[in-house]
Amino acid sequence: MTVANLPITGRRQRFALVGCGRISGHHFAAIKAHADRAEIVDVCDVDPAALAKAVECTGARGHASLTEMLAATDADAVIVTTPSGLHPAQVIEIAESGRHIVSEKPMATRWQDGLRMVEACEKAGVQLFIVKQNRRNATLQLLKRAVEGGRFGRVYMIAVNVFWTRPQDYYDSAAWRGTWEYDGGALMNQASHYVDLLDWLGGPIESLHAYTATLARNIEVEDTAVMNIRWRSGALGSMNVTMLTYPKNLEGSITILGEKGSVKVGGTALNRIDDWQFDTPHPDDAEVSGASYDTPSVYGFGHQLYYDNVLDTLAGTAVAATDGREGLRSLEVLVAAYLSARDGKRVSLPLDY
Repeated sequence: MTVANLPITGRRQRFALVGCGRISGHHFAAIKAHADRAEIVDVCDVDPAALAKAVECTGARGHASLTEMLAATDADAVIVTTPSGLHPAQVIEIAESGRHIVSEKPMATRWQDGLRMVEACEKAGVQLFIVKQNRRNATLQLLKRAVEGGRFGRVYMIAVNVFWTRPQDYYDSAAWRGTWEYDGGALMNQASHYVDLLDWLGGPIESLHAYTATLARNIEVEDTAVMNIRWRSGALGSMNVTMLTYPKNLEGSITILGEKGSVKVGGTALNRIDDWQFDTPHPDDAEVSGASYDTPSVYGFGHQLYYDNVLDTLAGTAVAATDGREGLRSLEVLVAAYLSARDGKRVSLPLDY
């Protein structure tokens, strides 16, 4: 794909942001950390209070609608941190304005919407980034290198657990939360980054079978889900997700078991290497003890590192690590899981499209 308006050099890259809710603060902080290279020039939200807070935080111009902001801004790229169900229409509108896009996860809640987003960006010649900041965690970078370096030999099993809690007042805090149209459930929303690991670390998935349930929360979508998975490599595995853990977030982990190695990256949000064993020593082993870190939230510290790649890509010195088509990979797994749970059958990948 030929990308228009690149490279951006000789000045700071200009960003606008739509959706000034809780995740927007991580983007504001990441851009601030790169203040020598980037700045926030415009922000937008339909909630006047959220908008006023964002304007105060960033010093950017405030707008009540995306259309209004696009007509006025001189931003090179727009960050999309609105409810997931709004992403497709907004991304397409931004693409048609000729601006690059950084979209939070999940990129969409429906498979066809994800395809439309990618097609619109490719047609407009703009770059679409999908935020996958967990990939930048030091713990996962070490694990990725071990996988790519063949240190496990043949991988036999992969297990992912997301044992978190989201009380009813979390879902009641906004009308869109816990809805099929705008949010998605425990798999689609809270565990989206962990679903991404299934393909990023395990490789292409051959098939899966899932169950979902709404056991305790008064919401449209699931608060609990399980998934059995077979990878094309022959490896087997599972994913277990719940937002009902008592009394607080307990674990966000991935375990990989192979013929020559066993690793568990755990903690509450993949922030701690709990086990690291391989049959052959490697220089990376010396980095294990320093890779773990404390995190006050499940978001971690990956947004700043993620923007390293965004800024380098827009400057013409790198390629996007997680572009729209990379984003489709985890969306496909999510959609397959929901199809499986709905129809009570195994679903093979890739999906028909």
